[in-house]
Parts: sequence; C-alpha cells; structure tokens
Amino acid sequence: MTNKIYTFSEAINLSLTEMMKKNSKILLLGQGIDDPKKIFGTTRGLDKKFGKNRVFDMPTAENSMIGISIGLCLKNYKCVVTFQRAEFALLATEQIINQASKWHFMSSGKTHIPLVMRMLVGRGWGQGPQHSQSLEMVYTNIPGIKVVSPSSPNDAYHLMKSSIKDNSPIIFMENRWLYDIKGKINKSKNLKIGKCKVLNRGNDITLVTFSYMVIECQRCVYELKKLGISIELIDLRTIKPLDFKTIIKSVSKTKRLIVVDNGWKDFGVSSEILAKVIENIPDRKIRAKSIGIFQSSIASSYGIAKHQYPTPYKISKEILRLLNKKTDILNKIFINKLAHDQPNENFKGPF
Repeated sequence: MTNKIYTFSEAINLSLTEMMKKNSKILLLGQGIDDPKKIFGTTRGLDKKFGKNRVFDMPTAENSMIGISIGLCLKNYKCVVTFQRAEFALLATEQIINQASKWHFMSSGKTHIPLVMRMLVGRGWGQGPQHSQSLEMVYTNIPGIKVVSPSSPNDAYHLMKSSIKDNSPIIFMENRWLYDIKGKINKSKNLKIGKCKVLNRGNDITLVTFSYMVIECQRCVYELKKLGISIELIDLRTIKPLDFKTIIKSVSKTKRLIVVDNGWKDFGVSSEILAKVIENIPDRKIRAKSIGIFQSSIASSYGIAKHQYPTPYKISKEILRLLNKKTDILNKIFINKLAHDQPNENFKGPF
C-alpha cells in the first residue's frame, strides 16, 4: 500500500503508463486522446512518454477505429481505445459485436482480440437524452465480451491492468463523476476480473451496485448506520462476468436485497441480478427490489432530469420501506447543496 493519494483519473493514467512501459505492443488511440483536457487527465503526458506512434488521435469514424484495432490485435498488438462518450461507441457496435467478440469462437480458440474499449458515461450540464446514458446492458448480453466498471482509484488502477492483460475484448466503463474521487492504491494486491467486493458487512439488508452509485450507496450506509440499520454493501466492480456467488451468500444471510443500477433497471444489470437471486435462493421470505434511472430518455430540462436518477435519499427510502420502517426522518438527513448533475464544485463543462 502506497501512502500517496491518487484521483480516479490519475490511477488510470498510472496504470496505462506502467503497462505501456512493460509492453511496447500496447497502443493507445481514440478521439481526443491528445485534446487539452486529456480525457479528464487520464491520458496526460502519455503521448510525450511513448510517442505519436503509440498514442494517437483518431478521426470520427468509430466503426473503422474498432476495425483497425481488431486488425492490430490480430497482429499481436494490444489496443486501448477510448470513446469520450459511450454513445459514440454505438457507431462501432457492428465491429464490437460481430467481429471482436466472435474471433476467439470462430477460430476455435486459436486467435484472440486483446482489445480494451474505454467508454465514458455519466450526466452533467443538461446534456440530455443522447449524452447521459449508461449503456453497459448493450454489451453484457453478448458472449465473448467482458464488462468492467470500477468505482475507486485502487480498482481503476488494477482493473485496467487486468483488462490489458486479458485476451478478451473488454468494455471498460468509466463514470465521469468518479474522476475526482481520491484514494490509495495497494500495488501489492492484484484484482481479478469477475470478482466483486464487500465494502461493508451488515445483517439487515444487502445493497448491490457498481460505478458511481457505489459512492451514493456508501452515503446511505453511513447515514443509516446512525439509525441502527446494518447494511451489507457490495460493489460489483465487474458486470460481466458477474460474481453471483458473493451476492447469493449475502442475500441468504440478510433475506433482503436492493440492487441500485447506474442505468435503466428494466432489462438491465439489476434485473439480471434479481432473476439469479430468485432462481438460486428458494426462499419465499426473500424481499428484493431494484432502483435505477426512470424508464425514459434523459431530459435536458433541469426540472425534469433531477427526478430521473437514483439519489441517496431515494435509495435510503427504499431501504427503510423494505425494513418496514418510517421514512420521514430522511428529509432532515439528505440535503443536496449542489445541482443534481454536479457531483462536486470542480465539475465543470463542456465535456
């Protein structure tokens, strides 16, 4: 464990730096790699350290960008491709789903596509229906693709390394609200893709989530502990493959489950978790619920959008309801002084 404190963005930058030093076959490409803000600082200095042949910008031709990367991977390169919005990657979906995910299967395991696709998600500044979506559910249904979504600097550092080392195509989801989150990095302990983490032990209810919603749920754990409520909080870290064993073990103990989704809950990650719990715990006493973005396109209007996302207040309200407790006290606990689309005072536009 190092005593130095890193932000989430610094952790990604550090991980990319260390991996690219070890392996000259790692290439970093995408739109805005070398723009003034360096993708929230995650690519700062990398073009100077490794040169324009290994760190370079790409034109707005997303399907070609992934197609070229697949070709490079077949020639024993490892590519880390960045989409400054997850929505931009939709233009490359054909290459991701029909090509990258299937090469290993079609070649009977003889060829691999070691491709990491960074996709930025998260809301801010009223950007509305086309730039505020969390689209992990688009890729979790595709065999051959892994989906990673860290919530802390330590996890971002290690899971980026694990993703680059992996031979599978990997979607690396980064919520823009996490880039200023700070924490230590434990370099002595590696993290495996496909293993979640119990952040807080508890007996009353299991709370499962991922990405930025981990931060919101941690606040719920902290505040509700003062009311005598013991919450077991699980951070998925990897969405696919999902660590169902840890979740089922927890729910078997608490008998209550709330899954907080970063995206829409219908047909999403939370729905899959609820289904697996019901299939694997034949106990009619289990009470379960999911919380996510309201099933609608995200509004640009401040007055509408602020009601569409999960908040610590909304999450805590559902926790108390599942525990058959009154919810009136929450009005005094959760008071948000910032705008609903601003995680901290330093979070400014336009990206």
